[in-house]
Amino acid sequence: MGYIPTREEAWALLNEYNKEPFHLRHGEVVEGAMRYFARELGYAQEEEFWGIVGLLHDLDFELYPEEHCIKSQQIMAKKGLDERLIHATASHGYGLVADIPPEHEMEKVLFAVDELTGLLGAAALMRPSKSVQDMELKSAKKKFKDKAFAAGCNRDVIKKGAEMLGWDLDKLIEMTILAMREDPKN
Repeated sequence: MGYIPTREEAWALLNEYNKEPFHLRHGEVVEGAMRYFARELGYAQEEEFWGIVGLLHDLDFELYPEEHCIKSQQIMAKKGLDERLIHATASHGYGLVADIPPEHEMEKVLFAVDELTGLLGAAALMRPSKSVQDMELKSAKKKFKDKAFAAGCNRDVIKKGAEMLGWDLDKLIEMTILAMREDPKN
């Protein structure tokens, strides 16, 4: 049984393997969303852990894109991190780059919101405000349905994530917008 890093230790680890501002910011956005969902879904006592999972979920992506979710398991194990953290971060690549299925509700949330925060962030940049602060579900769904918009965001993963959670797509999108609004930089 390993340990769960503090927020500061997790940030330092993320910065050790990631230099691109985009990747660092994505980690922060997903961290914030995960913290929001922890509180909203009745896991407030685990908010810090959910946040760390969100922050570190793409630890290996910048340096090892071909080994995404594989290399991060090795890095985290070598650093003595808790197996729950390793499993949770690796499970967001289920069916794409990893064979570790999301089991806990937290893992299913991560699976669903990773791609969705990217799509919503891109949609926000198209708005006059450049923000999710005034984004409504209707406009987010319009961007979601436009396959040419943010084509790198895998909509099937987002749909599958909503399905895993037992939610309709509207609920997932609406809650993720609310989660992202908590950070004034979004």
